[in-house]
Amino acid sequence: MSSVLNVDTIANKAGSGPVALTKQHAAKVWMSLNGTGTIALRDSFNISGVVDNGTGSYTPSFSNSFDSANYSASGAGGSSNSNANVRLNTPAAGSQDLETRASNDGSQYDEAYTRFTAHGDLA
Repeated sequence: MSSVLNVDTIANKAGSGPVALTKQHAAKVWMSLNGTGTIALRDSFNISGVVDNGTGSYTPSFSNSFDSANYSASGAGGSSNSNANVRLNTPAAGSQDLETRASNDGSQYDEAYTRFTAHGDLA
């Protein structure tokens, strides 16, 4: 016999907020960003917004910060007609500066498909 669980919200034990992923190994932050023109998140988790710092330079801010800047992060970029390297600059507990650079000459450029993921303990 199978069961189905349909819910609108899963709350913490006190019933006052969402269940927190603090000591689990699931990604705590991820995003898929269109970094061309007016930047826009295609989809994301735990991202409150992204600042466009100029050509190929972005700062995603986290809705819930990490407990320190010592989390593990990775980035990738590229589309069917381009290939980007994503450079992660100095992290902060609540944000991460990143750049998209052309794989052939290292120049910064706006990438249509920029992806970022981070793992660690939330504050």
